[in-house]
Amino acid sequence: MSRLIVISNRVSVPKAAGAAGAQGGLAVALNSALREHRGIWFGWSGQETETFTGHLNMQRIDDVTTATIDLEPQDIDEYYNGYANRTLWPLFHYRIDLTEYDRNFGEGYERVNARFADSVLPLIEPDDLVWVHDYHLLPLGSLLRQKGVKNRIGLFLHTPWPPARLLVSLPFHERLVGSMLEYDVIGFQTTEWLGSFLHYVEKEMGLTINEDGTIDYDGRRIVARAFPIGIDYKEFVEGAESDEAQEAYDHLKASVRGRKMLIGVDRLDYSKGLGERFESFGRFLGDYPDIASKVVLLQIAPPSRGDVASYQQIREDLERKTGHINGAHADVAFVPIRYVNRGYPRRQLAGFYRASDIGLVTPLRDGMNLVAKEYVAAQNPEYPGVLILSQFAGAALQLTDALLVNPHSIDDVSEAIKQALDMPLTERRQRHEKLLASVRDEDVVYWRDAFVKALFGENANGNSAKEELA
Repeated sequence: MSRLIVISNRVSVPKAAGAAGAQGGLAVALNSALREHRGIWFGWSGQETETFTGHLNMQRIDDVTTATIDLEPQDIDEYYNGYANRTLWPLFHYRIDLTEYDRNFGEGYERVNARFADSVLPLIEPDDLVWVHDYHLLPLGSLLRQKGVKNRIGLFLHTPWPPARLLVSLPFHERLVGSMLEYDVIGFQTTEWLGSFLHYVEKEMGLTINEDGTIDYDGRRIVARAFPIGIDYKEFVEGAESDEAQEAYDHLKASVRGRKMLIGVDRLDYSKGLGERFESFGRFLGDYPDIASKVVLLQIAPPSRGDVASYQQIREDLERKTGHINGAHADVAFVPIRYVNRGYPRRQLAGFYRASDIGLVTPLRDGMNLVAKEYVAAQNPEYPGVLILSQFAGAALQLTDALLVNPHSIDDVSEAIKQALDMPLTERRQRHEKLLASVRDEDVVYWRDAFVKALFGENANGNSAKEELA
């Protein structure tokens, strides 16, 4: 059986269920994959070192082996804070107004990708499958090829992929996309992002897209396909039924004193539409004053990328909007927005989700958004809450029985909140049953198996891609 070598920007050391500190969707998904597919998770430790050495820190916890390297301060500034988060991230989320093009950023990005390639190379054995993740490491497959790696290598992009008319604003965009064509499999969250990529390859690179969506390039056939990621459904449901979840549920229910609860759980990021969400809730409070004192919004927003100026501005903006809305609608015994800048363990979050009558998931642009799926999985099927979901989240293509909204329209979101609060129990159950079926059936195991099968090079008839080309 081939091992699985996972490579990502950061490595999350596996934690026992319910352990302190929240893990993101990527961490949960990859830990689940690696437990069932022996292998190694390689990436940056998150730590600085004065001089890069390439030293590997190896750990093994719960059948998952991790290997991490430390980076120099200049690497972190140019590769991570720079090119990854001030160039690619805003561009891939259609925020060209926030995208910064700096030659030093690009040089740092290439340098760190080369350091990743040098460091992980000794860990790769001939039969291993190599699975690279996300926008931080787009050229890594090409660099490994240059070092003689013949293994099957796949890339999965967790973010959106922008339209060609936006991507061409990126200096050296042809070189970046060309390096991606050294992968055997390129995976996207949705058919929309896949379509944008194929359109670029066809329009800007002059390549032909085969009827099955594959690309023939330099004597190889590249599989480009949508692989919508899911949650670890079984693990999450078990956590939602735990004592920790019940305690969190009871505590939150008691604190709102019979009021209806809306919940949002997002990293503090401009792509999540938190400012627009707060404005929409403020509009709802103003439009329906008779019920305004009976509804509370809990927004959990752990800080992220605090070294980037635009993220500092987001926090200041949200704090200002929270104060304005609370000042206009609060009284001595009631505050309509509870804005919390910290993360919570997953089992506590499951309890918070179940205690909430509405899940408010309204990103302006999102690759998938696993919070939407977690909210659905946490609900009591007899008395489920209602999911309000942005039409621009990747999850909207699967969770069509949510209330889909345009997050840019505060009126649209405000009206959806009112519709959700008024929704009869029968309709809530019907919607939830369909949503739950999608979350349960297309979970992280389904996602992993689909991608790994493609990475093995197997087609529907069981033949490998190499055999088919021959």
